[in-house]
Amino acid sequence: MSGLQCLAAEKVWFDKHRFDEAERKFYEAANGHAPKQQQQVKSGAYQQVKGRPQKRQHRNSSSHSGEQEMVARMKTLEVENKTLHKVVGDMRAALQKLEARVAQLEKTPKTPVPAATPAVKAAPVQAAPAKQVEENGDDDDDVDLFGSDDDDDEAARLKQERVEAYAAKKAKKPTVIAKSSILLDVKPWDDETDMTKLEECVRSVQMDGLLWGASKLVPVGYGIKKLQINCVVEDDKVGTDILEEEITKFEDFVQSVDVAAFNKI
Repeated sequence: MSGLQCLAAEKVWFDKHRFDEAERKFYEAANGHAPKQQQQVKSGAYQQVKGRPQKRQHRNSSSHSGEQEMVARMKTLEVENKTLHKVVGDMRAALQKLEARVAQLEKTPKTPVPAATPAVKAAPVQAAPAKQVEENGDDDDDVDLFGSDDDDDEAARLKQERVEAYAAKKAKKPTVIAKSSILLDVKPWDDETDMTKLEECVRSVQMDGLLWGASKLVPVGYGIKKLQINCVVEDDKVGTDILEEEITKFEDFVQSVDVAAFNKI
């Protein structure tokens, strides 16, 4: 079969107008919204161009107000500059006057300070012994300028007597014993602990400077009560550490000991 016969057998060439029509419709359908979009773009551009004069007018008005504000600020700065110039001129004139006055004071000679004033005050003190000697009619030979050993012994004796009198007075004065009132919280192990026996154990702690006072049972919770007991101690003899150590020795009854209150008497 030859090439011309093959081409004659193809039906596509006979239906070409259909393909052309389909192609034309395809491109029209594909570009059908293009005119509307162009119209929208044109209308938007027109509105933008239309709005430009308003923006320019607003810019012109804002620039005009800015220029007025700038002119007002410049006028204010000029007034302030003139005021500052005047203040600086006044200060410069005052400084020149001060420099002239200082220079004049430096040129004037300094007057010497009279040194006879202390001598005038010391003269009566020195003249008093001489006058007293003349009134008593004593000679210069009888005056002991350096003193004597008898005066030193007398002064030492008086000093010793005063020290002994002060020591005796201090010994007679009763010494103040510092005491404190302490409130202790003694906690048991559980609600089955015999609180009467626990209080007896606490009061059995005896030492010099310790005096037990009133006591009461205070509920803690879950049926457990703690022993709150007061005591008075001498600070130099009894401390809280010693009391806690002695009370906690009763391990069968006492769980812990806390200081609830501590006051000086």
